[in-house]
Amino acid sequence: MADVYRDDLGIPHLRATDVGDLAEAQGEVTARDRGWQIEVDRLRAAGRLSELIGAAGLAWDVFARRARLDDTARRALEGTDAETRAFVTRYAEGVRRGMASVGAGATEFRALDDVFGDTRPLEPWADHDPLGVLHVAHALFSTFPLLLWREHVASTLGDEWVDVLAGYGDGGDEALPTSGSNAWALHGSRTASGMPLLAGDPHRMFELPGVYQQVRLACDEFDVVGLAFPGVPGVPHFGHTGDAAWGVTNAMAHSVDVFRERLRRVSGGYEALGTDGWRGVDVERSVIVVRGGDPVEVEALETERGTVVTELRADGDEYVAWSVRMAARTNADLGAGALLALLRSRSADDVVTAFGRWVDPVNRVLAADRGGAVLSATVGVTPDRPRAERRLPLRAESAAVAADRVNAATVGVADTAIDANERPSRTEIGLGWAYSSSHRAERIGVLLDELRPRSVAEFVPVWGDTASGSAAALLPFLPRGPLPGSAAAVRDALLEWDGRMEAASAAAGVFAAWRDALVRRVAAHSALRPLHTPHGFGAIFDPWLGVTGQVAAALARLLAHPALRDDVGGLAAAALDDAAGAAEWGATHRLLPLHVLADVPGAADPGARLDVPLSGDGDAVRCTGSTPGVTDRAWRGSVARWAWDLADREQSLWSVPFGAAGDPASPHFADQLTGWTDVEPRRVVTDWARLRPDAPTGVA
Repeated sequence: MADVYRDDLGIPHLRATDVGDLAEAQGEVTARDRGWQIEVDRLRAAGRLSELIGAAGLAWDVFARRARLDDTARRALEGTDAETRAFVTRYAEGVRRGMASVGAGATEFRALDDVFGDTRPLEPWADHDPLGVLHVAHALFSTFPLLLWREHVASTLGDEWVDVLAGYGDGGDEALPTSGSNAWALHGSRTASGMPLLAGDPHRMFELPGVYQQVRLACDEFDVVGLAFPGVPGVPHFGHTGDAAWGVTNAMAHSVDVFRERLRRVSGGYEALGTDGWRGVDVERSVIVVRGGDPVEVEALETERGTVVTELRADGDEYVAWSVRMAARTNADLGAGALLALLRSRSADDVVTAFGRWVDPVNRVLAADRGGAVLSATVGVTPDRPRAERRLPLRAESAAVAADRVNAATVGVADTAIDANERPSRTEIGLGWAYSSSHRAERIGVLLDELRPRSVAEFVPVWGDTASGSAAALLPFLPRGPLPGSAAAVRDALLEWDGRMEAASAAAGVFAAWRDALVRRVAAHSALRPLHTPHGFGAIFDPWLGVTGQVAAALARLLAHPALRDDVGGLAAAALDDAAGAAEWGATHRLLPLHVLADVPGAADPGARLDVPLSGDGDAVRCTGSTPGVTDRAWRGSVARWAWDLADREQSLWSVPFGAAGDPASPHFADQLTGWTDVEPRRVVTDWARLRPDAPTGVA
């Protein structure tokens, strides 16, 4: 049993006697608050989402079964240490109680019953399901879909184009779905209190309910505030224990090897060609039940290298497909051993030691403590491959499996540290092939130097900075010389513009319209025509292999390429004409909350009324990313803002785009939206006397 309290935002504060009761309480309260959300993610892990939402879940279910996400979670729970296994199992027990009492009654389940004209009973959670949810949160968060993109580029345009269409905005362009996060640290010598400050904001898709859940977890061993993944125990990415604190960003590492497999049918299944010749392939056949539709059969193949996650392509008497070798599956370890150790951390060293058990994705960690230490570490598991072998999928018949790399040493921070997914200056932590633009990291550095913030309250202008890296990269391509009237007016407005993507800015709206038109015109250029050939890897990879989005990510490099250089003036001038009469940025740059029901025909979208105008851009510190050339709606960006004060935890700040509750009818479903939009995070409350009691957990 545990006591439950709420602050005025409805954020749960849990207090139990021991770790086991606390884990159970977190699971139960999460099921009460986010029952719909965690059930969806549990079904995603099992490859059974179609049973709930129909055909809209089919592409994901096929991927989940091919990648064997659920089996990996089962193996990870079986393989972890007894204490971690008990922690996860007690959380699952709490979820079972919370779903039975409250969570199963979420309005979304009833809405789907009405759409499909039937009733789908929910099944109790299995003990390994929390690790399945953890796996779902990261399975497509690595860089491996971009290796498939680069394979597509090489096969359609030629290998010489791979470095141009790298899949990231390395060099100032837009960035794609896997990009994102800002974090910075100030040593105590830079602060008013003399103790360190940490801050940042993770960038993901604007899922509704939100990706992160603000929570407090207290028992006889620790008292921690942080951001949890609903459905997963602990606070693995961002937390403050009172004595120590941490936050992470994606290291953009090559953490998953992709192999181009040659397969052939044999009696009873398949063989795959590896370095030792033809070897048997493990085959699992299953049937996806599709609510309101016909069942779909799936073959899940696993070679000696990894799980085959793409469609099979006929190639004479053989087949070609692509497998992925995920450390989580190879090592039967999802990093769950870090969850409890982080909650127990009392120093920055403790935090880094706890993250020594982290697996995927590979993250850069900033950690600090009340003793004044500030540390920077890169954590997670990567294959030990030279950079050249991270560029394209490897040929299974000639490339051996790589051992895991030993991570680089942790370094101390004596002044400031900034992580924003940029190419690192330390070569020993440069574990990727391409990175996000350095613009965000550079802007944060400039702002910290200019503003000299000494408290977390002074970080607001950093979070709120709207200077666009995309604008800085593209404005040099504006045509000079005489232009027709409307095009000349647009160009002149852009030349006078300050490059800030403010919602109320007419010039920012004109720039976005010009960028959109330029992306579409470049994507249609004859030099890129072969790129539009269907990729054939499978529908789940469409977001990474959409040509228009990838052109947006590489636009500045494409405009400088010899194949397009002679046409750039005409393309840019025509795009200026297209942009004439554009509205202010906020008229089209509006929040696009991504609720699962939005993909189900006949179901009402709970996020439809939350399309507020936004400042920012995909490559601004104030990240509100769209897909230029496709939509101005912001579908990814800062899914939380956090700032940890090591001198006084109650001075710490946090916010999320929506709210603490998953129920659209709750007053806390989206009550933080205005504060998030205006970059006005709220103070963390830790005084139990300022909280109101709620129904305790563990009561029959």
